[in-house]
Amino acid sequence: MSGHNKWSKIKFTKAAADAKKGKIFARFSHEITLAAKSGGGDTDTNPRLRAAIEGAKAASMPKENIDRAVKKGTGELQGATIQEMTYEGYGPAGTAFIVEVATDNTNRCSSELRTIFSRNGGNMGTPGSVAYQFDRKGEVRVVDAALDEDSAMELAMDCGADEFEEGENEGEWVFICGPTDLQTVSAALSEAGKNVTGMKLISVAQNPTDIADVETATKVMKLYDLLDDYDDTMNVFSNFEIDDSILEQM
Repeated sequence: MSGHNKWSKIKFTKAAADAKKGKIFARFSHEITLAAKSGGGDTDTNPRLRAAIEGAKAASMPKENIDRAVKKGTGELQGATIQEMTYEGYGPAGTAFIVEVATDNTNRCSSELRTIFSRNGGNMGTPGSVAYQFDRKGEVRVVDAALDEDSAMELAMDCGADEFEEGENEGEWVFICGPTDLQTVSAALSEAGKNVTGMKLISVAQNPTDIADVETATKVMKLYDLLDDYDDTMNVFSNFEIDDSILEQM
């Protein structure tokens, strides 16, 4: 087990915000539209779309919302063009951040993210300024309450995943693989009868930065929360780790 998900210790800070279904639905809508745009509207031939729809269903997203997002991606419905963009920057104590967004206005998005960084002890960098500190990997999430650590390990080996760990939600397991193996591993898990609820590329910090005091931890987590809560944000990756003893003091 890799422990690649450095956020498991601080996810509690996001529980209230992530409970806002409007935000969750917006993210799934963007992901479904982008998946349909890049790979077509047939879930049998588009594993990214299939995973996005399964995740949306698991979050109780209405069927009409899902169908509308698919049709936007395939061009059956008119709407603003959604673009995928990646921004990089630094936070307090030299922490590194990668922010992946889906937006219909890149100028507005860039300006607003720059403001979030600058007002919270950081600054936005140029493309590549922090990406070299991360490794790109594939992540597939499944929900299966019957899995335990031994059976998950066997499943990972059978499906070609390099690593695995328990997810944040009950019955959720996360399988990690090389970036070029993402679709293969996802398909293998589906063929094994597992309910794939998400598949995406992730950025994993090579050398995490330990935060050893409450003041800095508070500042770093505030910046992370603001970036993650930004309307166009799809994913936020960073390289900070906060010790349990610091979290307890917070």
